[in-house]
Amino acid sequence: MFPYPSGYLHLGHLRVYTIADVVARFHSLQGSNVLLPMGWDAFGLPAENAAIERGINPATWTKTNVAKMKEQLDLMNGSWDWDCELATCDPAFYKHTQKIFLMLHEKGLAYQAEAEVNYDPVDKTVLANEQVDANGCSWRSGAKVEKRNLKQWFLRISEFRESLLKDLDVLAKNDAWPERVLAMQKNWLGKSTGATIKFPVMAFNQDMHAAIEVYTSRPDTLFGVQYLALASTHPVVAKLAAQDPELQAFLDTLPGLPPDSKVGYMLPHIRAVNPLAYHEETPEETKRSIPVYVAPYVIGDYGEGAVMGVPGHDVRDHAFWKTHHYNEPVRFVLAASEDESTTAMRNDPFIDHGVMTEHSGLYRGKTSKEAGEMLITMLEAAGLAKSVEKWRLRDWLISRQRYWGTPIPVVHCDSCGAVPVPDEQLPVVLPEVDEHWTGKKTGNPLETLDDWVNTSCPKCSGPAKRDTDTMDTFVDSSWYYMRFIDAHNKDAPFSANKAKAMLPVDLYIGGIEHAILHLLYARFIYKFLMTSSLIPSNESTPPDAFEPFQRLITQGMVHGRTYSDPSTGKFLKPDEVDLSNPAHPLVLSSGLPAIITYEKMSKSKHNGVDPTSVITQHGADATRAHMLFQAPVSEILDYNGDKIVGVTRWLGRVFDLATRLGPVPHGCHVPDSKTYFETNAPNVPSMTAEETAEWDADVAVWREVQRTIASVTASYEKVYALNTVVSDLMGLANLVIEKEARMSEGVKRQAVGALVRMMAPITPAFAEECWG
Repeated sequence: MFPYPSGYLHLGHLRVYTIADVVARFHSLQGSNVLLPMGWDAFGLPAENAAIERGINPATWTKTNVAKMKEQLDLMNGSWDWDCELATCDPAFYKHTQKIFLMLHEKGLAYQAEAEVNYDPVDKTVLANEQVDANGCSWRSGAKVEKRNLKQWFLRISEFRESLLKDLDVLAKNDAWPERVLAMQKNWLGKSTGATIKFPVMAFNQDMHAAIEVYTSRPDTLFGVQYLALASTHPVVAKLAAQDPELQAFLDTLPGLPPDSKVGYMLPHIRAVNPLAYHEETPEETKRSIPVYVAPYVIGDYGEGAVMGVPGHDVRDHAFWKTHHYNEPVRFVLAASEDESTTAMRNDPFIDHGVMTEHSGLYRGKTSKEAGEMLITMLEAAGLAKSVEKWRLRDWLISRQRYWGTPIPVVHCDSCGAVPVPDEQLPVVLPEVDEHWTGKKTGNPLETLDDWVNTSCPKCSGPAKRDTDTMDTFVDSSWYYMRFIDAHNKDAPFSANKAKAMLPVDLYIGGIEHAILHLLYARFIYKFLMTSSLIPSNESTPPDAFEPFQRLITQGMVHGRTYSDPSTGKFLKPDEVDLSNPAHPLVLSSGLPAIITYEKMSKSKHNGVDPTSVITQHGADATRAHMLFQAPVSEILDYNGDKIVGVTRWLGRVFDLATRLGPVPHGCHVPDSKTYFETNAPNVPSMTAEETAEWDADVAVWREVQRTIASVTASYEKVYALNTVVSDLMGLANLVIEKEARMSEGVKRQAVGALVRMMAPITPAFAEECWG
């Protein structure tokens, strides 16, 4: 995955780009035609905020950072193809981002709508649902997100939800994608089959709906409903809040609460009735009216904005019920088996499917599936339920009220409405607004730039205004990998011929943090483009699924050694620690032993490591081998710079071994090892003691060479086991050095040659030096 140009590369970059380069070099050495590209995810809020803070143009800031990072990348011994370098802030790139937007718009897949949106009050822009964390905070600024009603641009990703879900099965084959990523995408798509059920309402002195509709995927638990809970945005809540100051005061407190808060407001004068209450065989406790709450854990835009509370069979409902009705019994309507004595002590909810209990009336003894289907059939006949399919996925909100992004290529005309900018007028280029940056102003300068905003309508030639929103940067990254294959094409994002020859991407490497946002959007845009006019349908036979990345590798994070004061918990800077004995560091101010932990690298924890300083001290190849050797690719790497000494010592021993061998003397012929062993094997019984010692040494080393070739090749191909490549090669080197004095010249040379060639993807410059 391409980096955001922050201005410096950290060890996480070094790790992921080393992995990519090693795999690319391995496949090149095996004869494959490999493209290892590099580019820059250059638009976005961080650059704009940095520009405002420093009073400079974000383009200047970004280009300066790109230049710095290219210098750092050059130190890593990478084999990147700089001929296809791209930056998403380059008009030559975002011209095609705008073209893709217009293609989506033409198909009705890009549209503008009034919607309640997530608004970041610090960055002053709208966020997609995926950019709000579990605590309701912005993924960028960390600010508490506000809800606002605004007119925004959306991409209709929901049109592709079935293929996005179904094709996860293709990505699961042969472990092409990590199971964890597939599960995260499946959960985010959130397909569930269930029913909407009407709960009649008893309203005292209130003009209220006749019923509250609730969506559930577990109709088998209907006998266990003990309350209803509504989202704060539910129409019933909005209506009652206008007349109930206490309710409105409660609603005002919700933005500051975590989404899993157990607080709730019981609506006075309203009770709900279980629709099963109208059946004469329903148990009495199910016929009783139930309270209706407003609760922050209910999501307004999922289902109907209302849930049926089943404390006996849902963990969240159970916690909420115990908070508000601690002394009231929980009703269990399902058990693990017909013999309810096999069920565990009923202190916790039973959340699995099972068998209906005595609290389920006539349905006692039936399985969950059977009872659920029968209940919905009965309620549908009475007009109280309807079988439905629900998805968690919402259309992708791409509008951003900031400057540093791809301008949305639409003008707004009073007569014609929203009109796409014609292809020949692309790109719509960001105007220069230097006064905005030098004045360190916040907000979107495009909104007040009359000369840029005011234009003519492409349709009627009348006065019109440009759209002042820019696109979410995830739009750029949803397709950048396709641009690499045809980076200099001025007329189209890429040619059909290039796409046919080089797409999809064979191997994609990046962090698990991209599992939902970037990867889901990339899958959506790829599916759209591969079935668009860019790729004529007769060009190729459609694959089983259009997926952008055939194989996905997710590498673990790099954590740094962190020191903290045991008396205060404060993170210590390196100069606040006595490291005269690195194994037992001391707090300089107190003499107390410092606490050593490994944490995510950050400035606040003073545990960052500059990869260029490591490379300068130890060399690029030693640093690359050290990064790979410390941990399997998928696991967190606790970086310990002290351990690189073992790698440098290994490289030194291999170099000395190659030096002792020297070049093959002029005129000498080194026999092929296979020929050598086949020729000499019959002579083993008659060999002298010295010849037998040489033979045994040759056999031992050559067997290890063959084992190492098989093991290393498999590890290079698997990628996740690159750490074992280094350990295998260390083992082989140690054996060759151990047996060196007794080995024949030919086997020794071929063993060292095999060792150096297997090292080449990881330590390319070192291997070349040894080979020479």
